[in-house]
Amino acid sequence: MSGARVAVLQFPGVNCEAESARALARAGLDAEVFRWTRAPRELAGFDAFVLPGGFSWQDRVRAGALAAKDPLVEALAERAQAGAPVLGICNGAGLVPGGAQVDVALARNRMPDRAGYYTRWVWCRIEESACVFTRGLSPGTLLPLPVAHGEGRFTAANSSRLAELAAAGQAPLRYATRGGAIAEEFPDNPNGADAAVAGLCNARGNVLALMPHPERAAALGQVGRSIGGEWGTRRDHSLAAGDGSAFGDGPGMVLFHALAQHLAAAVEGA
Repeated sequence: MSGARVAVLQFPGVNCEAESARALARAGLDAEVFRWTRAPRELAGFDAFVLPGGFSWQDRVRAGALAAKDPLVEALAERAQAGAPVLGICNGAGLVPGGAQVDVALARNRMPDRAGYYTRWVWCRIEESACVFTRGLSPGTLLPLPVAHGEGRFTAANSSRLAELAAAGQAPLRYATRGGAIAEEFPDNPNGADAAVAGLCNARGNVLALMPHPERAAALGQVGRSIGGEWGTRRDHSLAAGDGSAFGDGPGMVLFHALAQHLAAAVEGA
């Protein structure tokens, strides 16, 4: 272990805390599930934070709306403002894009001829950004990741807001086609997100809100059968080999390794 401690915040209805903790541990971090019943002041003992996926407070009102009002998130916002890394997966807590007001939200999926929950593997393209979780990845890199949500469409009252944030480098992951073009339509853009945004960060880059689930792509053998390209080939070869290589790092681990590297560098620079 690197010595860096990461709190995995669990609210009622969250269901991906165990997978998130395992992915963090796989990256060499000391992960601990931190339940909503604990005192917010205890967050001071951690170096980074993950808000795992699920349906916090049953997604009452809309995804993450009640969790955003929890005293734990108020304390988390203070740590984020001080520079602590925060990764929010498939949920909302109002921490991005940053500033005095929440101007971006998660809306219901917008899909042709259907509504509700949707799950599949998608391609995400890495964009130029100061984001802690994607530093070191070349812009244009494609990552296959699974999505699973009913309310995952990044949108704003101002129709140009997400495009502006993407242009400013605050959309480090965007939905893409298999060939690497920005995904304009379903199913490559699985929820109708404005500007095909799959992940949104604050201007400083230490907070990332991400709709796909990297913790569900932590192992190579988890990569979906529909995925081709380099990751699909690696998966097929590892399964055919039968030598345990399918348990090697999957595409989702690049985000957790980036966090570990950032925290290690912070310790060295302290």
